[in-house]
Amino acid sequence: MRATKALIHLDNFRRNMEAVRKRTGGRSGICVPVKANAYGHGAVEIARAALENGAGYLAVAAVSEGAELRQAGVKAPVFLFSQALPEEMRDIAALGLIPFAGDREAVEALADAAAGTGRTLELHLKVDTGMGRMGCSPEEAADLAAFISSRKNLRLSGMATHLSVSDSLKSEDVTYTKKQLARFREAVDSVQALDLDPGLLHAANSGALCFHEDAFFDMVRPGIFLYGYSPAAEIPGGLVSEPVMELRSAVVFIKKVRKGDDISYGRTWTAREDTYIATLPVGYADGFPRLLGSRHSVYIRGKAYPLAGRICMDQCMVNLGPETNVKRWDEAVIFGPGAETAAGIAAKTGTIPYEITCNISRRVPRVYAL
Repeated sequence: MRATKALIHLDNFRRNMEAVRKRTGGRSGICVPVKANAYGHGAVEIARAALENGAGYLAVAAVSEGAELRQAGVKAPVFLFSQALPEEMRDIAALGLIPFAGDREAVEALADAAAGTGRTLELHLKVDTGMGRMGCSPEEAADLAAFISSRKNLRLSGMATHLSVSDSLKSEDVTYTKKQLARFREAVDSVQALDLDPGLLHAANSGALCFHEDAFFDMVRPGIFLYGYSPAAEIPGGLVSEPVMELRSAVVFIKKVRKGDDISYGRTWTAREDTYIATLPVGYADGFPRLLGSRHSVYIRGKAYPLAGRICMDQCMVNLGPETNVKRWDEAVIFGPGAETAAGIAAKTGTIPYEITCNISRRVPRVYAL
């Protein structure tokens, strides 16, 4: 196994699941998004942990992600959040995924694919209430629901929307979220007015989990919260999310350099005194952002040591100081519980924790700690 690895703390994941159950009072089902390799944490392993700890549903963004779960023996309901290509429709039916649909063309393609497999395909009607990404308008929901129900190979089993600013406490954003929820309820009412069962209703992402109890409906879909990061700085008292991923590496080389010596590409870092430099086999190809060069510290033997110079594709260098007790092969924590988290790295690089964990590449082994 490589010196660089991602340690996945399943105990923290379990506690995050419990926090979601307590927040909803157990009244709403839980869908765990395992798209993008479970936000970098390992889709199959996280799917199993989620189902063992009370999740009733999983979600992916690509048909291939759904296939990975099925090939691993995962039989739970799996939602397909994103629009598939026409040539993938039959695979959706064959795999028993539950796609979202928001227009007649997609519904027709799914019906044809289901007929070709001889199966009845469940799908959820996606309503665009203000995200502007996918879905029909609330005014179109009833007609589209009727169209779905008219196809013998399809079954409308739910309705969903997605909230775009539910993680914001700005008054105008709170108002916008309330408007989105009102429009979703109107869409549901219009479907029910046709004596159609809208099925499972869901809208709540991590932001709504924290701030909008009226968005819980029949199921919640918290993503980043389950992986250890709150969607906003201020969340309701007692609602705590613990980081699940810890990126580790090791000291593989130590050398002493002189005052004035330059380190790494571009000569952006120069030693101000005689000092020791450690090399770690982790770089931007592993998902350690290049923008963190000379702006981040790693933890070795419980002490923070700053990066020296630019992060390379496969390695980086750390300034140990003029005197050090660090030894070759010592473990180094890049980020995670007990050190700076992905949220801190995200703040330094102008992004969000989602991107940091998702970008940890597949060549980094995932090790699961119970």
